[in-house]
Amino acid sequence: MVLAIELIDITKRFPGVLANDRVNLRVELGEIHAIVGENGAGKSTLMKILYGMQPPDEGKMLVNGTEVDFKSPTEAIEAGIGMVHQHVMLADNLTVLENVILGSEPTKSFGRIDFESAAQHLREVSHAYGLDIEPNDLVETLEVGERQRVEIIKVLFRGAKILILDEPTAVLVPQEVEQLHHNLRELKAQGSTILVINHKLPEVLDIADTITVLRQGRTVGEVKASDVTAGDLAELMVGSELPSPETTESTVTDDVALSLRGVTVLNEEDRPVVDDVDLVIHRGEIVGIAGVEGNGQGELIGAIMGTEHVETGTLELMGQDITKWSVRQRREAGVGLVPQDRHEEGLLLTAPLWENAALGHQTQRPYAKGWWIDRAASRAHTQTIRKRFGVKTPNVDVAAHALSGGNQQKLIIGREMTADPKILVLAHPTRGIDVGAQASVWQKIRDARADGLATMLISADLEELIGLSDTILVMLRGKLVAKLDPANVTPRQLGSYMTGAAIETDGNGSADGGAE
Repeated sequence: MVLAIELIDITKRFPGVLANDRVNLRVELGEIHAIVGENGAGKSTLMKILYGMQPPDEGKMLVNGTEVDFKSPTEAIEAGIGMVHQHVMLADNLTVLENVILGSEPTKSFGRIDFESAAQHLREVSHAYGLDIEPNDLVETLEVGERQRVEIIKVLFRGAKILILDEPTAVLVPQEVEQLHHNLRELKAQGSTILVINHKLPEVLDIADTITVLRQGRTVGEVKASDVTAGDLAELMVGSELPSPETTESTVTDDVALSLRGVTVLNEEDRPVVDDVDLVIHRGEIVGIAGVEGNGQGELIGAIMGTEHVETGTLELMGQDITKWSVRQRREAGVGLVPQDRHEEGLLLTAPLWENAALGHQTQRPYAKGWWIDRAASRAHTQTIRKRFGVKTPNVDVAAHALSGGNQQKLIIGREMTADPKILVLAHPTRGIDVGAQASVWQKIRDARADGLATMLISADLEELIGLSDTILVMLRGKLVAKLDPANVTPRQLGSYMTGAAIETDGNGSADGGAE
């Protein structure tokens, strides 16, 4: 048996944390190998070590049978290893070709960039692996799935035969996932070896040949995908069954918490990115917003939170016009937000947990006493959040970056829910967290809904969107184009609406789409 990758007793320590504890990983040449585990299990650390981003403290690595000791990603790339990160790292204002060659531009005489030969090589790579990308297309014109393919082409262009993909399907609709899996099988057929980190266990079973399971920094199992179920993997990962987001009993009331009428937001080019949106959310109701990323969801959140200027239209909170209110006024009136990127928008990673718990609420009790921060009360309230929402941490003075992704997310959700919001905007609340943390977050959302909280849920996890929502609205190019009953739609059908393929308009030009 030829091994493309063999990691032996890899150990990595950080202050107060043993991230990898004598981890072993064996990846056969030409297979698709998935690595799964709950947040904090050591998956990302292990892949960063393999890619040369971090050195191991102990253990050894072999690539194609030869022991290696990478000091940087450049050395890993030279050894034929490429990594596609979870967040797309492309420049929108550049072409596909310019993005692909950025940092390793081929040159000809007098140091000029040889765009012609680079474009030819890119087309050859694209054609050989069935990736179908045109070099001269602007990245900003590409769909999310196409951008994912550009990221893969970037590493193939540099000669990678071993690919590491970190959460590659996080923002893809089912049709795009199917296309990505087709592409990965093509890569495998051409001799590539692929390592995939993915929290979505059904997708892991669909694409992987072999699966390695990590728990608390250790290897706890290696199984063939054909021999296990998603439930089996969940048991190995966290010792419990695979959770379900399904919500059965309706708690929707007649009381309107949030109302948007004719809301329009323009971008810098004066083009509507939120286009004449009408939206009503009642107390005890979860309204799901489905859409491929980049179709106005972020700007819709900004309009509700007050960070985006509303060109036309009105917003009402509990019957009161808040259209011209500041962000602070809206927050103090009960508009809560769990942002889509917890690191960029939700946390101060180097600050202690008690300071992070106060973010967005620092002008209100229990965090504030007059003009001053009440440190004792802030710490006490953070302890309450920690216990009530199951945030695993030794104390509330730990910096936020020391927590796993799941515990960071639970802290943010606890911060917002304990502030007694009138409306809570949830943007991808379980993105990038494991099944154990996912189950906990889902239950807190259901409990809050039962207590009368009005919620707007934006998620790329279509099972989550269907399972939790009372109503689903589809957003396409800034407009709400369909209203769907979650009880009568599948993830695949929902994906068709999100891409526009299933939109059928009536005589007034509004989408039918199985509306209630």
